[in-house]
Amino acid sequence: MASDFDQAFAQLKNVFARRLGHLAVSEDTPSIYSVSCRTPSPFPQHKGHAMWFGSVKKGKAYVSFHLMPLYMNPPLMSAVPPGLKKRMQGKTCFNFKTAPEPELLEQLGQLVEAAKKDWTLKKFL
Repeated sequence: MASDFDQAFAQLKNVFARRLGHLAVSEDTPSIYSVSCRTPSPFPQHKGHAMWFGSVKKGKAYVSFHLMPLYMNPPLMSAVPPGLKKRMQGKTCFNFKTAPEPELLEQLGQLVEAAKKDWTLKKFL
């Protein structure tokens, strides 16, 4: 199971790594890969801190892929394809016990791109 998780973690990490642009890696360990905005948050409660965009986390039961912009964008949430929706837990998390199929990786990549576009329009990026 560990090697399945390692492979899933590497592939999911690459979804973010290939699309950084205005995002910065805020944590990169063997079990967590996290990306944040390069600019400070516009929200008063987070003033001076970068906004968290998403992460990949290797846990005990699965590897999770978190995409925070889904939480703030109902139209983007409704655009989540059925195959990915089956893997959702909560509003921003997708869980994988094995390496994702190529089409799911592509769909995650498309969601990340759409999320980046949305946050750019909102001036978060």
